[in-house]
Amino acid sequence: MELKADSPAASTGDRARGALLGLAVGDALGAPAENMRPSEIRRRWGRIEGFVSDDPAGTDDTEYAIFSGLLLARHGSALTVSHVERAWHHWIADLDEGPFRGAGFSERGTLENLRRGLAAPISAQHRHAWSDGLAMRAAPFGVFAAGRPAEAARLVAVDGRVSHDGEGIYGGQAVAAGVAAAMAGAGLASVIAAALSVVPMDSWTARSLRRAVAAAQRPYPDRLTGERAVRSAVVIGGYPWTDLAPEAVGLAFGALTAARGDFRTAVLTAVNMGRDADTTAALAGALAGALHGVSAIPREWAAAIGPVRGSCLPSMRGYHVLDIAELLTPDDGEDRQGAPSTRDAGEGRPAAPPAPGREPAAAVRPWQAASPAAPPSGAARRTPVHTGAGARSAGVRQDAR
Repeated sequence: MELKADSPAASTGDRARGALLGLAVGDALGAPAENMRPSEIRRRWGRIEGFVSDDPAGTDDTEYAIFSGLLLARHGSALTVSHVERAWHHWIADLDEGPFRGAGFSERGTLENLRRGLAAPISAQHRHAWSDGLAMRAAPFGVFAAGRPAEAARLVAVDGRVSHDGEGIYGGQAVAAGVAAAMAGAGLASVIAAALSVVPMDSWTARSLRRAVAAAQRPYPDRLTGERAVRSAVVIGGYPWTDLAPEAVGLAFGALTAARGDFRTAVLTAVNMGRDADTTAALAGALAGALHGVSAIPREWAAAIGPVRGSCLPSMRGYHVLDIAELLTPDDGEDRQGAPSTRDAGEGRPAAPPAPGREPAAAVRPWQAASPAAPPSGAARRTPVHTGAGARSAGVRQDAR
């Protein structure tokens, strides 16, 4: 099923940049509030209305989204579980990087299983297969499969079988489908419907999403009361871990609904509700950015996002989310069915990165000139000009999750 545009003003490329830059912005805005209660946020900062650090930084959310985006750019709709598993080994698990740095529980469990010699889907059999670790890297699949929510959901499930199961997969599918619908210019109601259409209606994820949206649609005397209602609709009170996929997805769609799709309001609502705030804000930012395009992101927020430093995934160091948006978005009028040839050639846009273990050709673009296990630093890599939200700073510090 392909969706028709309700609001076609922004181009596909503009929405792609909005989705992935929106993810990175939400991640960086929410990182300081991660694992906090709203009352703790208010005591420390009042209400968060922007970056609360002089050196804002994203987390594993952005780096894993880049990882999945590069993998998708290489294989397109031909992506298989074997491709994903090999990439996890080549780019992450088989590298001698010392202790885990910034990975969530699901990623840690997956890497432990892969390093023990287990293969997918057994590699996803750990205690945190229901986490939001797939949802946080799902937006690139919606960008790639613009207007095709079912295809976005299928592809993200392929990616997720290495690390997630059950509700963890459903969370990623809901986000990928929602972004895919927004990429085609669908309105807010159609984006929510697309997310619900790809997960079982009796699943925890679907129930959480519906409850959050219903709560967000009711009238409230003030913003704080509304945020409390959305949070109460989905948060499992007293549960110590905040990275539940059904909860994070519900909060993100609730924040998007409460904001009526507005980027700034959606992201700040997600941040100020706390819990896994970096991920919920990243999801809300990706959805709102895809809805409206990159110009919806405040200039000062966009300017803070530079190439990632690889604090969580050293092999991703030097990539910018806008590199990924360009890789996943062909020129207007080109085929979007995922054949690698449509993404490997063409003047003015980057080709897909080399497959793990394959030697890149000479005289190619900067990110093609090195092994995907060790991309060049941000200083050496082309940084695309972001006309919608000002210049970006290079070398933003990345905090561990």
